[in-house]
Amino acid sequence: MAVAFTKEESFETASETLLPDRPISPHPNLVTEAGLKALELQFQQARAAYDAASTIEDVNERRRQAANPLRDLRYLSARLRTAQLMPDPASAEVVAFGSTVTFSRDDGRMQTYRLVGEDEADPKAGSISYVSPVARLIMGKAAGDVVEAGGRELEIIAIS
Repeated sequence: MAVAFTKEESFETASETLLPDRPISPHPNLVTEAGLKALELQFQQARAAYDAASTIEDVNERRRQAANPLRDLRYLSARLRTAQLMPDPASAEVVAFGSTVTFSRDDGRMQTYRLVGEDEADPKAGSISYVSPVARLIMGKAAGDVVEAGGRELEIIAIS
């Protein structure tokens, strides 16, 4: 419907409520059990925010407040629909989705990360996406293996 046929104050107000969709990764949507629960919780929170925005009387403010939750609902709905729950790794012999890996860098730093789905990755909290460059290099490797990342060496110390 054109802006001329609504009670919008201006075209700018209308365009504020038409947010572009969040990009969806082309990679398979692998998730851990915790990652699936987090997606479900985020969906519930976005739904609650959208429902709360829907009660706002002023049409312009209602549309502004509903824009982000509506965009998030579209994204999270797609991510939940395509989620592939992965079992915990069968062994700690090689790095796999869901593994927690400790590796040392050639500058002496030790780092530990869990390989998880894209939506649950949080490097500051100790998890990286299974499609990240480092994760791709270490997948399928065993403790003691050395890989090169950006001209630097990483040695896998432990897998759990």
